[in-house]
Amino acid sequence: MNDTAPPAPVIATADDAGQRTDRFMANAVESLSRSRVKSLMESGHLLRNGAPLRDPAEPVRAGMCYEIHIPPAIPTTPQGQDIALDILYEDRDLIVLDKPAGMVVHPAPGNEDGTLVNALLAHCGEGLTGIGGERRPGIVHRLDKDTSGIMVAAKTEMAHQALSLAFAERRIDRAYQAICWGIPSPANGSFNGAIGRDRRDRKRMAVIANGGGKVALTHYRVLDTFHGGLAHVECKLATGRTHQIRVHFAHAGHALVGDPVYLRRIPAAARGLPPMAKDAALDFPRQALHARRLGFVHPRTGEQMLFETAPPKDFRLLLSSIA
Repeated sequence: MNDTAPPAPVIATADDAGQRTDRFMANAVESLSRSRVKSLMESGHLLRNGAPLRDPAEPVRAGMCYEIHIPPAIPTTPQGQDIALDILYEDRDLIVLDKPAGMVVHPAPGNEDGTLVNALLAHCGEGLTGIGGERRPGIVHRLDKDTSGIMVAAKTEMAHQALSLAFAERRIDRAYQAICWGIPSPANGSFNGAIGRDRRDRKRMAVIANGGGKVALTHYRVLDTFHGGLAHVECKLATGRTHQIRVHFAHAGHALVGDPVYLRRIPAAARGLPPMAKDAALDFPRQALHARRLGFVHPRTGEQMLFETAPPKDFRLLLSSIA
């Protein structure tokens, strides 16, 4: 039996009664292992008399109809999807675009589609000549889901290798704009602290003291301040660690406005803000971070490429609301 075809419903007899449902269904449907049945049940794909049954240990009841539904298999490789892209530049080797906030870069559990990779597969099509033996875009750097801004992706193996090396050797010009709580001091400075996994929460990154993290250096410049409690800053990355700007600013006591991971409570800087500015900053639904500038040497022509974009509308509206 094909594992994707729905098995026929099974009517439990008196001899079946009392045994675990997952064992009963695994015996009744030879193509399914007990662990597979258990997984399907926990996902709500087994019905008992038309109602979902999620407990694999539930005893079988005589006369009941058990029906298991097998969901379609998820493709092992991402599929192209027709998703609009804001393209800044494109040639046979690479594509530069302005990623919107809310778009995940690469498919992952919980975000299997609707990603930048899905969009690039559809947009580039036959223009993807093959990377690592597969027709796919070469992702050489990433932006967090809710960070907007400029990204470059490779379309050829040559471009992928050259751009990956340029990022690894820190030969990339990257600048970001952010809005943070409090006023960093001095107005032009740097945050220098190794970054690694937070030992108390593996989903977070943290500045790691006494070894264990990776070297991370962020330069910043205060562009404007608001009511003594908020600052508009520009950041330049000397390294490229996961969540680097967000972690460095939070560690320094200047978490980014709207950051859902590194801003855990209402900051003290909010107390002195006018009500409109306070509400706008506290209600901002994402980290206020935009990748504004990206510069690199073209891997084929050797030309110096530089791209810049203004922050998106929600970021600009926040600036006007807190002024």
